[in-house]
Amino acid sequence: MDNIILEYRDPLFGVILLVALVFIISFITYSFNIYKEKEARKDYRELSVRFELGKLKEEDYVNLYKTYNLPFDSILLLASSYLIKGDYNKAISVYLALLEVVNDRVKKEELLELLGTTYFKGGFLQRSKEVFLRILKFSPRNKNVLTLLLLVYEKMKDFKKAQETTDCLEELDMDMKITKIYLDSLIILNDSSLTPTNKTDLLYEIFKENKIIERIFVSFLIRFNKIFFWEHISEFDCSKYMDIMWYLNENDIDFDKVVNNQFLVELYNAKGYLNSLEHSGDFDFDILILLNKHEHKINASLDFEFVCTSCKHSHPVFDTRCPHCHTILSLNVKHRLTKSLYIMNQSLQ
Repeated sequence: MDNIILEYRDPLFGVILLVALVFIISFITYSFNIYKEKEARKDYRELSVRFELGKLKEEDYVNLYKTYNLPFDSILLLASSYLIKGDYNKAISVYLALLEVVNDRVKKEELLELLGTTYFKGGFLQRSKEVFLRILKFSPRNKNVLTLLLLVYEKMKDFKKAQETTDCLEELDMDMKITKIYLDSLIILNDSSLTPTNKTDLLYEIFKENKIIERIFVSFLIRFNKIFFWEHISEFDCSKYMDIMWYLNENDIDFDKVVNNQFLVELYNAKGYLNSLEHSGDFDFDILILLNKHEHKINASLDFEFVCTSCKHSHPVFDTRCPHCHTILSLNVKHRLTKSLYIMNQSLQ
């Protein structure tokens, strides 16, 4: 009996028993973790398949965030796939669903900003304005939101509110000089109480101090005050908007003024309106001048694109703001030879 008690109390036996218990517990824990991992992988595979098929629903994003603890930034990255596809309504639905479950103030502000930006890109201007104003109530120094709100007001043609927004941005040490000049010009152009002569005088005063509005000013003059334009042609650099001059109707051109402008002389020789040059310093103009003198006239023309000096993106039509980076009056016109529109249309028939 004493021997049995001694054996039981043997320290070696206790160690063996402890090791056995640790092994059993570790094995059970390991087995349980493998089971959980298999189940999780199964769920992830199901979600992945649904995502690949484009069927991931709004509640799936919520589940990924709440149940699987997928990082918030990863959730937003997944949701951004809809923006890449241009499916703004789907992206909006995801952001709205996430807003219901996200409590962190910083994350909620980020979601609201994405929601407002998506509304803006989708053309829902009133909704984007409401979201941005909501953000500014608890984060009034958010420069990015103020800048986006400025764009919304501009697109809604609420230029007075846009000016007020520039004042807020100036208080945050942002340079708004060009923006204010631009908005002043838009206010004049859109003021129905002003006559074309009044608008010409006001815009001319701005132009003399700030050449950046030249294209806006010239575009207005071509439509409403051609006489003023041709009288002041020496003050303008027509190469900056050669597309406007190229497409100008022949009857609207004052050739008595053109002869004193070397660029316009070359342009309209290339166009075929004049026949006073043998060559041009511009390669494309030179080719067109030679083609115009060919016995069997070959129909060719110029095509134009607009390259942003800020982001370097190219666009097929001119806009006062770059469609990509929203920089004001940053698009420079570039030209290239192409078949005339008539020939191109004939080839498509």
